[in-house]
Amino acid sequence: MISVENLTVDFGNFVLFEAVSFLVNPNDKIGLTGKNGAGKSTMLKVFAGLQAPSQGKVVVPKDVRIGYLPQHMEIADSRSVFDEAKQAFKEVMDVQEEINRVNTQLADRADYESDEYMRLIADLTKATEQLKMFGATEMEGEIAKVLKGLGFEEHDFTRPTSEFSGGWRMRVELAKILLQNPNVLLLDEPTNHLDIEAIEWFEGFLRDFPGAVVLISHDRAFLDTITNRTVEISLGRIYDYNVSYTPYLAQRAERREQQLAAYRNQQKMLKETEEFIERFRYKATKAVQVQSRIKQLEKVDRIEVEEEDLTQMTIRFPGAPRSGRIVVETKDLTKRYGDHVVLNELNLKVERGEKVAFVGKNGEGKTTLSRIIIGELPYEGEMILGHNVDVGYYAQNQDEHLDFSKTVFQTIDDVAVGDVRTKIRDILGAFLFSGEDVDKKVSVLSGGEKARLALAKLLLHPYNLLVLDEPTNHLDMRSKEVLKNALLAFDGALILVSHDRDFLDGLAHKVLEFKNKGIKEHLGGVYDFLRTKRMENFKELEKQKQKNKEENTKAAEQPTDNKQAFLAKKEFDKKLRKIEKRVTAAESQIDELEAAISEMEQQMANPEEATPELFAVYESRKETLAKVMEDWETASFELEDAKEQGFL
Repeated sequence: MISVENLTVDFGNFVLFEAVSFLVNPNDKIGLTGKNGAGKSTMLKVFAGLQAPSQGKVVVPKDVRIGYLPQHMEIADSRSVFDEAKQAFKEVMDVQEEINRVNTQLADRADYESDEYMRLIADLTKATEQLKMFGATEMEGEIAKVLKGLGFEEHDFTRPTSEFSGGWRMRVELAKILLQNPNVLLLDEPTNHLDIEAIEWFEGFLRDFPGAVVLISHDRAFLDTITNRTVEISLGRIYDYNVSYTPYLAQRAERREQQLAAYRNQQKMLKETEEFIERFRYKATKAVQVQSRIKQLEKVDRIEVEEEDLTQMTIRFPGAPRSGRIVVETKDLTKRYGDHVVLNELNLKVERGEKVAFVGKNGEGKTTLSRIIIGELPYEGEMILGHNVDVGYYAQNQDEHLDFSKTVFQTIDDVAVGDVRTKIRDILGAFLFSGEDVDKKVSVLSGGEKARLALAKLLLHPYNLLVLDEPTNHLDMRSKEVLKNALLAFDGALILVSHDRDFLDGLAHKVLEFKNKGIKEHLGGVYDFLRTKRMENFKELEKQKQKNKEENTKAAEQPTDNKQAFLAKKEFDKKLRKIEKRVTAAESQIDELEAAISEMEQQMANPEEATPELFAVYESRKETLAKVMEDWETASFELEDAKEQGFL
């Protein structure tokens, strides 16, 4: 489907890829992996035709359509959610516009036997067939299905996209790409803005997707569910594995061991060869052997081994001071923004040492409740922090909680107290800030660096309740694993807002689902919760199917008089409009013919213009006029009869 041939991409003296070749087959589900900066996003841009390679080529057949979702993109805000998603069907809308244009022209014409009229009829037929081929009748249903799958409610469809956050607007862009029904999907971190339910729906969509998928993701569970092939980019080369992410890790470790063994053997051979050359370089009796060894060295294809980046964060949360048994309790807690109620009469308890996950669709109040617990938002009802509870908070949007004008060192120095101040550089080093990094301004840090800095702040104080809102959003897989292990060892209470199932698995033992302004408690881990949800959704679907079936059967067996009257009225109105259209068209044609005949009669009054050809046209138009008059009379009588039936 896509052929990559000797692809080279360089930026000045830096070579990103060199002579890379591989194929993307029609049903491949490929996960692109590699270190940050290896070129994963650049590879997708080259596939999408947004970046030209320095050498080589990417061959995409003309009939292959590509859908590309970058990490960041400009989003239009001039339409409603539904109308923006509808832009995916541009071809359908163009054909509908053509049909409207032709119908408008036909309505204004009465020359039913002319070539121009026949041409318009042919255009209308062709456009209508195209519309059927595009499946236009199913278009609105498909739009609603995809939007709902990605978390939008029906009442959201008519809202302007400008009312939604950047994450929700990215969902609209994703919906447009999916609705375009491409042959190849190129997805760069597509789950960043999705909640767990939307991710599960998206996984189902991609599993059933008949084309190829090439994606970049730090969501291990997502990769394992979707991909059947992993392509690693390393040192400008690619390594292709016909397995998903977790088996790839095992195979990669084996390959690396083999690569290291081959590298060590080659280095030993090179050293021995170089020592031989150096030893006998100036001995005439060994000149032939020396030259042979020199040529041998020149032909050696040197094995390169990527230097493994073994650096990782070192996180160990301070011991949690003992608190009361109840850490957080709410009683009839309500939060509203104007008339909009987000949380309604919420009642919950979190006990000492509990690790609780907040899950649910975006916008259901997970972050709102987190901010209420830390005292950032006002509310109605009661929210009680237990005895001796000290709360540490990690915000989903670090931009709002870090001072961009300060350096990394100043950020930590401002909150450090006592003996900790003498260990600031050690603490920052544990979070991979070393040397000149500590003097960087917060404003120039990457998303991952800001996340690590915010986590470092949490280690400066012995909290006994941690509230973490999407702490893994900007962390790579290795950093996520380190954080997870540190939280497993944390002996205080934990409230965790996250959509990362692999991160939550084994960490949270109680799940609170936010839905319809309330919460529902699920005991067990995140996968227990998801299994329960799937069963509930399946039962609800079966109930709805049975209800629809019963209603349809009842409607078919017992059609009401009102329904019959409505159908009769609808059919009559259709017939009446058709007759009125015939009368109007005939009247218009009569006016045109009478004007033309009158003009010709004036011409024939002049003997010089009264040619046989003019007379023949004159007689033809009079015959046409008589025929149209007859049609008009017939249609007029039919119209009068219809009106006398009393439906108007």
